[in-house]
Amino acid sequence: MALKTSNPTKTKSWEKLKSHFQEVKSKHLKEFFNSNANRAKELTIEWDDFYADFSKNRITKETLDLLFELANEVNLKDAISKYFEGDVINATEGRAVLHTALRAPKSAEVFVNGENVIPEVHTVKEKIKNFTESVVSGNHKGYSGKPITDVVNIGIGGSDLGPAMVVDSLQYYKNHLTTHFVSNIDGDHYAETVKNLNPETTLFVIVSKTFTTQETLSNANSIRDWFLKSQPKEAVSKHFVAVSTNIESVKEFGIAETNIFPMKDWVGGRFSLWSAVGLSISLAVSYKNFESLLAGAHKMDEHFRTSEFENNIPVTAALLTVWYNNFFKAESEAIIPYTQYLNQFATYLQQGIMESNGKSVDRDGNKINYQTGTIIWGEPGTNSQHAFFQLIHQGTKLIPTDFIGFVKSLHGNKDHHNKLMSNYFAQTEALMNGKTEDEVLSELKKQSLSEEEIQKLLQFKIFEGNKPTTSLLIQKLTPENLGKLIAMYEHKIFVQGIIWNIYSYDQFGVELGKQLAKSILKELENNNSNLIHDTSTQDLLSFYKNNS
Repeated sequence: MALKTSNPTKTKSWEKLKSHFQEVKSKHLKEFFNSNANRAKELTIEWDDFYADFSKNRITKETLDLLFELANEVNLKDAISKYFEGDVINATEGRAVLHTALRAPKSAEVFVNGENVIPEVHTVKEKIKNFTESVVSGNHKGYSGKPITDVVNIGIGGSDLGPAMVVDSLQYYKNHLTTHFVSNIDGDHYAETVKNLNPETTLFVIVSKTFTTQETLSNANSIRDWFLKSQPKEAVSKHFVAVSTNIESVKEFGIAETNIFPMKDWVGGRFSLWSAVGLSISLAVSYKNFESLLAGAHKMDEHFRTSEFENNIPVTAALLTVWYNNFFKAESEAIIPYTQYLNQFATYLQQGIMESNGKSVDRDGNKINYQTGTIIWGEPGTNSQHAFFQLIHQGTKLIPTDFIGFVKSLHGNKDHHNKLMSNYFAQTEALMNGKTEDEVLSELKKQSLSEEEIQKLLQFKIFEGNKPTTSLLIQKLTPENLGKLIAMYEHKIFVQGIIWNIYSYDQFGVELGKQLAKSILKELENNNSNLIHDTSTQDLLSFYKNNS
């Protein structure tokens, strides 16, 4: 059954939200806290290892009630059921969206075209487990009999960003294998990656659902050529494995069928790290930790699926994005993790969120006249404080910001962790409160400045505050908690798409440039073309060809 369609701006709750917005838009967060001593507790959701404080957002309880009313009016509960039950909610591509099934237990039942997919999911997981343990233990050896020391993941998009982010985030849990990632079609990327590798001890994981992706296949072929300069052709089957559905093309490449890990078309690329695409994760941190990652995601799935909206972290977070995007006209969101381990997290979410919800046509095929999608960006704190926080504090743009912190550090350096987390707490408080003219004036007078000097500096040192933040505190960065965190944002994406009445799981917007690139490549290689370009592109091509 298809998702029900509903233009959110035509709902009764949207009209109520518009009126409510006029009442609260100019109010300062300090007013909300001053008028309600219990605000922080009332607007915090505690679940498992997560403490999600939404109180520093420019909302009241009435705001949330109206947003929950909107969620009900657009049939969010029905959509969640269809999401988990295998309905074809990716209607433009005729597919179910079942990354949630990849982390479901063996006892679960999820049907696609009348078939329970869970047994096959666990068969693939068992294959990942056996292969991982064979490589990590040294039982799987290279062609010359040496154990594997390095793993190179060759993929792009979700076949790279997800595994790369998780492996980087879980460095604390890594084993003796060193994992590398090649994605960009830039030849310098693969060349820099392989130049210091020993082909006798390196395993290559090619990740391409169709085994036709230009970037991935170009890199795979070039790396195989590099490999074969020192190794016999028969060695390919010992050093190359694939995650793909195109069995014949993979075999033609030289990979043994036993070393092909399958995936299904109901697994979207940007949500695929939970599938066989996560093989490089399993190899890097061990299958046990990969399984914990999946278990954590499943816990968040259950929280999202079963919790009432009022106590539901992903639902609340998603509705706040709608509030800021569609009423305050805030176009971007920053994500600031206070751990260096999550330095790729915002980059990963850029694809997940912007590729999913960057749509301008609704589920009925109509042009949308309201804002969808948000621009996602961020870096770890405290680095980001010394980079772009000036814009968030004193710029002209409203930028809702997620602060992600951990109660305990992994290496146990309490001194450093207290300093790190003092910044986490201080920044959300500073963004909320700001600094008034009177406070600045008082500070300047204590510096023994002249009245003229004070007046020159006064306006520059005022912070208006009232900058919204969400504080997420998690006990510790474990594989399980990382799984919960990733799944939380996945479900946030889903809810936003339902509210905005768009299809979140196709990505036709990435195709046009790729199609044109194939035609231009022929022009560059053959020096002739039937294509007619605009004068700018024509001049650029001419300059490139004449100087390359």
